[in-house]
Amino acid sequence: MNELFAVDSSIVAATLVILLSLSVVTWTIALFKLWRQVQDKKLNRAFHDKFWGARDWREGEEIATQGFGDVAKLAQAGFAEINVLSSTSQDLLHSGAPQDVLERLLRQQMENIKRYHERGLAELATIGSTAPFVGLFGTVWGIMHALQNIGQSGAASLDVVAGPIGEALIATAIGIATALPAVLSYNYFLRNLKLRTTELENFTHDFMRLATKQDVRGAQHGGQ
Repeated sequence: MNELFAVDSSIVAATLVILLSLSVVTWTIALFKLWRQVQDKKLNRAFHDKFWGARDWREGEEIATQGFGDVAKLAQAGFAEINVLSSTSQDLLHSGAPQDVLERLLRQQMENIKRYHERGLAELATIGSTAPFVGLFGTVWGIMHALQNIGQSGAASLDVVAGPIGEALIATAIGIATALPAVLSYNYFLRNLKLRTTELENFTHDFMRLATKQDVRGAQHGGQ
């Protein structure tokens, strides 16, 4: 590690520090999102099993209230909206056809869940697209610095030129090594987000189907 930063130019050394910091950020985001993904899958799977195994609408509401995970949050928002629609007092926010109001609320909740899981993706995309250029900047600056030193010394033999230029090229290599995990992680989690969205959309459709059978406004008492 000491040899890695043993370069003549302070700019190149600073570039290497920046790239290594970006690499740490990339792996921190990737590992956290991967851990969160595993946990969410377990929670969603457990909630699906309990909710669709409920005997009636009322039991499904109780399961949703006690549930955890993205799908449980969506169900909780749906039941909460149904309870509001079932009440006698209404406002402009809940005016209109009950099915349309409920579907709008579920869509809004689904978008909130998506925005939550989008956290970190912008950072990964930024690191993946900029790290090679940061490394290239360090390389160009290092080569300029090396050529200036060579010109001042008056020596231009291969062994004199190869050492400084080789040190400068390290910045490009580290830049590529930093960008690659960021790009792969971004593509992986973006695809996973699309799968999450599909799962939420399917649950929204099924929930709306059940709520319609309960007549929405009377759903609060439909399972009693």
